[in-house]
Amino acid sequence: MKFETAAIHVGQEPEEVTGAIIVPIFQTATYAQPAIGEHKGYEYSRTHNPTRTAMQECLAALEGGRHGLAFASGMAAASTTMTLLKQGDHIISSDDVYGGIFRVFEKVFREWGFDFTFVNTSDLSEIEAAIKPTTKMLWMETPTNPLLKITDLKGAADIAKRHNLISVVDNTFASPYFQRPLEHGADIVLHSTSKFLNGHADVVGGALVTSNDQLHERLAFSQNAMGTIPGPFDSWLILRGMKTLGVRMRQHEANAKAVVDHLKSHKRVKTVLYPGLPEFPNHDVAKKQMSGFGSLISFYIDGGEGEARSICKSTRVFRLAESLGGVESLIEHPALMTHASIPREMRESRGLGDSLIRLSVGIEHADDLIADLDQALASF
Repeated sequence: MKFETAAIHVGQEPEEVTGAIIVPIFQTATYAQPAIGEHKGYEYSRTHNPTRTAMQECLAALEGGRHGLAFASGMAAASTTMTLLKQGDHIISSDDVYGGIFRVFEKVFREWGFDFTFVNTSDLSEIEAAIKPTTKMLWMETPTNPLLKITDLKGAADIAKRHNLISVVDNTFASPYFQRPLEHGADIVLHSTSKFLNGHADVVGGALVTSNDQLHERLAFSQNAMGTIPGPFDSWLILRGMKTLGVRMRQHEANAKAVVDHLKSHKRVKTVLYPGLPEFPNHDVAKKQMSGFGSLISFYIDGGEGEARSICKSTRVFRLAESLGGVESLIEHPALMTHASIPREMRESRGLGDSLIRLSVGIEHADDLIADLDQALASF
């Protein structure tokens, strides 16, 4: 079954009682049982809910995995993944990660006795060099947030397998339409389903997908035990959004390419970061493991914090907001917004300085997006 067809049909058979084409919102906490210990597959909605089941099955199919698990947020999914480990375990992580991931790793899990090393996973030799006897997990973003660095998924997964590490890939930026990490050897794929999967900026959610039965069993136990689940309406919204993921991603990317081409020649833009550019580091790797380059763009302006603030507050079509992946275009300043929890010295050493701006390019008309950026860039 092709991607677009799976997005509309997997896990979404007509409802048995009425024949409803759309999966209903099963807004219930519990389920009647004919006798003690007997039920129809559902006993309590923290454990299972039919709407959530449909969403999980559909996402697993889109990622090419056997098992999907939905969560109340991307951070809930990430935190649940940590239950696979124990005190004293060492985790190697991409150094350019979402600020919320850095915060929970450093401010929560390190306090609980976990050990973290942040490296440039785009350089496989840095992964190898960071491995210790206590290393148990390799955590990757590709493309990363916000510098869009590319990690060789197969190369990294091979290293993880040789050292018996669990490999986790945050695939939020690419979506399963453009990249499927399980096919390159990853053990677990993570999503903030708030982003491209939902696509309409009206829900917060997260998900994990795996084809490893043992990992799924352990993660499903933690999902239920910790109660890190989404509600049925949130699950329904994400399921609805996934139906149009293919057509949206194609338009997102087409618009992003047009914006990139324009920004590259703009006199007030110093450098454009986008994996689809031939000169972008590891562009050849991106071409090999991705079917498209997505709609996230970062760029450095010829100026500092003041000029960046002026640009971000002057756009009219691009809304100044955190998050990404919705049909509407967003602009943000990573150092002051999504990555503010990372210490300044560390941010700047990794390239997250005051002149960096990140765009999430939506599906509006490309001409309007370019005109909006032009007038904003003329604000200083």
